[in-house]
Amino acid sequence: MYYRVMEKVKRRYIGLMSGTSMDGVDAVLCEVDAKECKRLFVHEHLFPQSLKEKILDLITGKCTLAEVGTVDHRLGVLFAQAVNTLLEKAVVDPQSITAIGSHGQTVWHEPSGDTPFSMQLGDPNIIAAQTGIAVVADFRRKDMACGGEGAPFAPAFHRFLLGEETRDVCVVNIGGIANITVLGEQLIGYDTGPGNMLMDLWISRYKGVSYDKGGNWAREGKVDYGLLEVMMDDEYFKKPYPKSTGREKFNEAWIESVQRLALSVQRKKSKIEASPCDANHNSSLFTLHSSLSSVDIQRTLLELTAQSIANEVLTFNPDMLMLCGGGARNGLLVERIAALMPNVQVGVMEEAEHLEAMMMAWLAYKRMHNEPVVLKDVTGAQTNTILGGVYR
Repeated sequence: MYYRVMEKVKRRYIGLMSGTSMDGVDAVLCEVDAKECKRLFVHEHLFPQSLKEKILDLITGKCTLAEVGTVDHRLGVLFAQAVNTLLEKAVVDPQSITAIGSHGQTVWHEPSGDTPFSMQLGDPNIIAAQTGIAVVADFRRKDMACGGEGAPFAPAFHRFLLGEETRDVCVVNIGGIANITVLGEQLIGYDTGPGNMLMDLWISRYKGVSYDKGGNWAREGKVDYGLLEVMMDDEYFKKPYPKSTGREKFNEAWIESVQRLALSVQRKKSKIEASPCDANHNSSLFTLHSSLSSVDIQRTLLELTAQSIANEVLTFNPDMLMLCGGGARNGLLVERIAALMPNVQVGVMEEAEHLEAMMMAWLAYKRMHNEPVVLKDVTGAQTNTILGGVYR
């Protein structure tokens, strides 16, 4: 009997996910085996604004190796704090945890070109030292070493949760970036484009809050279809899968570029010459054309996410679409996705907000059991392989 009890306890894993939007650190305690990943306890840890701003500086501007190292250390400490707070709240002995799965904070993801790479910060050595628990981290680079995109990983977890026999169902995870899973005879998955990230960026700039709760601010605006058309004309949306993207692509500079292009198109159509003051207006990243308010931009960014998701889902003609991730809490976004695909049943998955952190617990389980993750059809890798390094 004692042996059986210990075996049950040793199935416990913790998953850590901060996500592209950096609105918090999700720490989830799970019980995992070959058939199930059961959520036991959740802690949402505050992501310091000063650290978020520093990370954005690393991504969007020049930085030194010392700054990269400093952020790596600070994130390691932050992730360890999230785990220790979770354990304290859940009243759980650290020795009962087999391992922590830590995704790390992505600061750059460039899967194409002559030297493809993906960089996640958050020193796993610090997490292991400050929690006393083994840490599994650095999941993406092994897949990339095998010729894959290194993303997304969610499709493999979605298939595990819903079963290999599930057919004619799509799952879309709306985090900072949105990704789609197509469940059928062949597992298909890829990033559809921006999820919450651009909307979060915009409302943070104009309202000083981290996200648009329920899409309530966006409801006050209207879609600018000229701007939306320019956004949807981006080359990423035309690129075939496998594909993945991130903040290095969809960011402040991208918003600025599509605004300028949309304004240029509008001027050509109306045959209006640019005024001398326009150059000054365009020099400011967030300055809008006089006819377009900040809330209209927010509404248009929401429509971009909805339309880019719907376009991809409809390609596969599923019976059902299941939504998860933080974007599943955005009521207006969910409404718009459903409206764009009236013949598809749209629903929200149970435990939708914390599935990515649960996925990290499951990936840690897979690594500790030396099991490959079946992802090659998703990422384009040459083979399915064991992912992640173990930090004792």
